[in-house]
Amino acid sequence: MATPFRLDGKIALVTGGASGIGEATCRVLTDAGASVLILDIDRARAEALAGELPRASAVICDITDEAQVRQTFASIPTLDILINNAGIGLVGSIEETSREDFERIMRVNVEGPFLVTKYALPQLLASRGSIVFIGSVAGLIGVKRRFAYCASKGAIVAMARQLTVDYPTQLRVNCICPGTVHTPFVEAYLEKYHKNEKDKVREELNRRQPIGRMGRPEEVAYLALYLCSSEAEFATGSVVTIDGGWTAA
Repeated sequence: MATPFRLDGKIALVTGGASGIGEATCRVLTDAGASVLILDIDRARAEALAGELPRASAVICDITDEAQVRQTFASIPTLDILINNAGIGLVGSIEETSREDFERIMRVNVEGPFLVTKYALPQLLASRGSIVFIGSVAGLIGVKRRFAYCASKGAIVAMARQLTVDYPTQLRVNCICPGTVHTPFVEAYLEKYHKNEKDKVREELNRRQPIGRMGRPEEVAYLALYLCSSEAEFATGSVVTIDGGWTAA
């Protein structure tokens, strides 16, 4: 039998690909044989990762800048896989959320994936490709003091489902909704909001998932690999949780 979940000859682009879930996804996809474009605003990290991986290259782009996004995809002739991973977080209830912060999170988490997907679409339609959005359980349930973040990730879930309706046979579009994953994103949150009690809050984050721990970036990355592989050709319009039982509890 052939080895499953291979992506030999495929070209994949991962937004926010230089760290966290994005970095793990770049590593997993290259291990599966894909050529990977690491799209990020952090040039140093993107180029360093590209230097470690076979068939990888860095693409420096601000996904909230339409001109940059348009120019970037005009220079990419072929694309089989798009992983919409880039995003930011924000702590706060609606009362604690300023208009400026709300607009920023929507610009990065919603408008960014919109622009990337819009300008990647011609190449993806030509290849009958696959899109995987990295959402969050926060797009499916309410999370305390995450008003803007929940709103942005709810939009991501809706985007994935809507694209499936418009392009049911031309593309496959799926969305992964992780629980809390231990990444630099989480460590930055701890540094910003819980500098004097990091260990305590980190343990609370572990316990938030019924399984008793945070997820690992590679666990999400392997699910992304499955969803964009030929073995998942019947999977489209799916919103898949990987959350240690959080949404089941």
